[in-house]
Amino acid sequence: MNKLVIFLLFSLLTLSLFAQDIQLPTPNKKGGKPLMQALSERKSAREFQEKELPVEVLSNLLWAANGFNREDKRTAPTANNKQELELYLVMKSGIYFYNAREHRLALVKKGDYRKSAGTQTYVANTPVNILFVSDSGKASGKNYAYTDCGFVSQNIYLFCASEGLATVVRGSYDKKVLEELLQLPANQEVLLTQTVGYPK
Repeated sequence: MNKLVIFLLFSLLTLSLFAQDIQLPTPNKKGGKPLMQALSERKSAREFQEKELPVEVLSNLLWAANGFNREDKRTAPTANNKQELELYLVMKSGIYFYNAREHRLALVKKGDYRKSAGTQTYVANTPVNILFVSDSGKASGKNYAYTDCGFVSQNIYLFCASEGLATVVRGSYDKKVLEELLQLPANQEVLLTQTVGYPK
């Protein structure tokens, strides 16, 4: 084994052992494709490269999905402005909570749990699986919470179309497994999942 291979293996091991919170850079709110072009290119994809998303892309993606675009409002609407939806990311290095107020990824659990993010085989090798978690104590009702998931999901679709990324929203997952992994309290549940990566 040559020195370069040993160095790369050591680097990967170090990253996985020392997974930690990720302070996201300020999102770039300019650029991207025009809305009508992004709409025309919006599609679902189920084949992804294993290439990880740079932190700048993660920052822009999460802000577009459900970040704060005003002092107390987000990029996606919620019924009665309850803001009951939060996002978790399942990535190779670990599971993270997207703290939208601080625009930061807070480490929930280190380790590669991507295969638990859905029943489809491709989820285990894609860079990002996003989990939509609803707080029933905040939501105006479960039907509204599902509707609000649609707004966030479409934001992700349009961002991906604009940036040349691949995505697919998924309803096929083991809710109990995910909720145990996230250690969610009884008033919170996973309602939807979405995979994001580079197209194959």
